[in-house]
Amino acid sequence: MSQTILLADDDAAIRMVLNQALTRAGYEVRPTGNLSTMWNWVSRGEGDLLITDVAMPDGNAFDIMPKIKKLRPDLPMVVMSAQNTFMTAIRASEVGAYEYLPKPFDIAEVLSVVARALADARKPTPSERKAEEPGEHMPLVGRSPAMQDIYRALARLMQTDLTVMITGESGTGKELVARALHDFGKRRNGPFVAINMAAIPRDLIEAELFGHEKGAFTGATARSSGRFEQAEGGTLFLDEIGDMPMDAQTRLLRVLQEGEYTMVGGRTAIKSNVRIVAATHRDLSQMIRQGLFREDLFYRLNVVPIRLPPLRERVDDIADLVSHFLRAGQQDGEPLKSIAPDAIRLMQNYSWPGNIRELENLVRRLSALYADETISLEIVENELNVADRQPTPTSSGTVDVSTAVEAHVAQLLREHEPKLPPAGLYQRVLDRVEAPLIAMALNACGGNQIRAAELLGLNRNTLRKKIRAHNIEIVKQSRRHG
Repeated sequence: MSQTILLADDDAAIRMVLNQALTRAGYEVRPTGNLSTMWNWVSRGEGDLLITDVAMPDGNAFDIMPKIKKLRPDLPMVVMSAQNTFMTAIRASEVGAYEYLPKPFDIAEVLSVVARALADARKPTPSERKAEEPGEHMPLVGRSPAMQDIYRALARLMQTDLTVMITGESGTGKELVARALHDFGKRRNGPFVAINMAAIPRDLIEAELFGHEKGAFTGATARSSGRFEQAEGGTLFLDEIGDMPMDAQTRLLRVLQEGEYTMVGGRTAIKSNVRIVAATHRDLSQMIRQGLFREDLFYRLNVVPIRLPPLRERVDDIADLVSHFLRAGQQDGEPLKSIAPDAIRLMQNYSWPGNIRELENLVRRLSALYADETISLEIVENELNVADRQPTPTSSGTVDVSTAVEAHVAQLLREHEPKLPPAGLYQRVLDRVEAPLIAMALNACGGNQIRAAELLGLNRNTLRKKIRAHNIEIVKQSRRHG
């Protein structure tokens, strides 16, 4: 006996395409262009699965879906929408949709979703969280295909406590994603605590994470809670996890394995009840090969990987992002501005090394510094100063080290403007250069420290100290050439 699909969409062309595809797949299809007919079918107990658009002529499907879920909790609902925002995906999840499909969609994907939904229909499901109106504020902006994948992944993760690893270049919005996971997830009533590993001195990271008892070290005049304790019952966001020292990595791994930790200088184990979300812009796989990051910790953190695309991979979102930042400026007391269409096109052709953070800083700067109601192409060209921001290649076509370092520091300054980066920039930049340099020299010398010290021009004892400081793993190997 064929299964019946209830199909509600006011677009006759979409109804026809889906009707044909589903019928060819062996389903019986009941199409309609309004919610009232769809509700009549559902209330009479008809249909094995519902596919519905959100915006319908006689109402919004999100308003009726909670009633459907209450009346027929076993009826899978698949939501389609051309309003492809983060909040659409979240709202679909909140009202109990099995899946959210942004328009335009792939027919093969629709058929796959339908098959899965019908197969899962009789499986037990967790109790539904009460749906609530999400409001106007959207933490994530953009409707590009790249962002649709992110929205759908986040919607599936909201009601879980799975550990998430967010990767992406600096300025792509990793903390915004972490906050969205918290603010719209089941730990929303708990605290959200963020810690940036790159901004904390190496010898203080463990105390920052786990807290310390009075007298644990010089200057510890009182007990201090760590970020794990502060995040109890909520979410702990470990930003720039790739900058965590090896000894702190070991302690973090133990917490993830055992679910408890001890404060620095303490003896009593403390149970941990936090959701971990980690983020990095570094290549952890390469760091593992270099002995700079624990492979077992990586697998503990990388339960659900989410890669955030750089802005150059989602140029279709730039206009929406610009509008979002202009409205944010207006809320801060700045006059509402607009940016000329040809200036938007220029932005879409720019490489954006600082990603969304650089775009936001540019838009806020344009809004604050120029009296023009409409920001012109010439103004944006002047502010971007495209030619001066391109790296200068050497005669061999590669970028020399000094140029690369200059570009890296310039990007850091742009990302944090109008403020400055956290204190300790000098040592952080040196560490970024020194650690891979030493690791690669050791690898080139087959793990022989004497040869590596000679290659680097360092005293052997100095090299040993730096190997310990950077927690570089030495892998002995035979050399194929002398």
